[in-house]
Amino acid sequence: MNWKELIENRNRFFWVLHTAGWLGFALIQFLGSLLHDLRDIFVVVILLNSYAGWMLTVPLRYVYRRAWNLSPLKIAGVIVLTSYVTAVLWQVIRNVNYWEIYKHGYKPDFWLYYTQSSVWSFYIILSWSGLYFGIKYYQMLQKEKQNVLQANTLAHQAQLKMLRYQLNPHFLFNTLNAISTLILVKENTTANAMVTKLSEFLRYSLDKDPMKRVSLENEMQALKLYLDIEKVRFEERLQVVVNIASDCQQALVPSMILQPLAENAIKHAIAVQENGGTITISVNRFGNDLLLELADDGPGAEIKNGNLYRESGVGLVNTRERLQALYKNNYSLVVSQNNPSGVKVNIRIPYELGS
Repeated sequence: MNWKELIENRNRFFWVLHTAGWLGFALIQFLGSLLHDLRDIFVVVILLNSYAGWMLTVPLRYVYRRAWNLSPLKIAGVIVLTSYVTAVLWQVIRNVNYWEIYKHGYKPDFWLYYTQSSVWSFYIILSWSGLYFGIKYYQMLQKEKQNVLQANTLAHQAQLKMLRYQLNPHFLFNTLNAISTLILVKENTTANAMVTKLSEFLRYSLDKDPMKRVSLENEMQALKLYLDIEKVRFEERLQVVVNIASDCQQALVPSMILQPLAENAIKHAIAVQENGGTITISVNRFGNDLLLELADDGPGAEIKNGNLYRESGVGLVNTRERLQALYKNNYSLVVSQNNPSGVKVNIRIPYELGS
């Protein structure tokens, strides 16, 4: 096992640091005993005290885990209280070890003497608590940095994959062929409009950062450009129905998040049917979530565990990677059978408005 694997495994990393810390405490106590010329039996006391400290601080880890999401003031209160209680218990054990082993069964006159020197123990336990939170915060910051790097990497990958979609030779060939046909039949006005739509769509797709979010209104305008281009190919065979709640127009969504899904629907539902079909796009808000749905009425597909069971479904893989990079685990993407036929894709992301 290398150091990177050790650090990334937080549970193992805790036990290594925890054990090493108390061994270090025992070593320091041993070196201090040499200065005071204490008898050899004191080594046993040191080992027992260190082991007691090792055992008593383990529960603190689980207490601090529960308190992690509390307010800073409450966390500080939990740290002070639990550290003090643990320190008192530890000091009682240390005194018992010292008196029973080193002092041959010495008994204090008053039971409260068992807790003497608890302030020093409190300092040690409080230091342990500070190290625990410091290391945990450091790990959290490192994780955030790793997530940023991963997000940037996925952004570049997503951008390359988007270029594969948006500059798909078949898509460009079919679009240019449709424009050429319009010119041949003297439909110059329509051909000019198609060239304009194609240039606007390509400009939008190339300019927008795949890791940035845009308003749903802008996203739908870009999607309309794409669908208008495809309508030249399919004419009446491609029907589009859009249902967007009024309070969702300014909601933020990842740029070009719906285009790969629409492309999949056209490829697997519209193009394969003689009479074409309908793509339905619905967007609603539910509480703090934005719900997006893109459905078709095609022949359907084999679905397994919320995913299309086909290796060519790179559009969904690309979309899922982008959502993961942007929202971590606060999203969902589910593919299911549409009723009465076809496939629908449901996306849930946080509802956020642009500034």
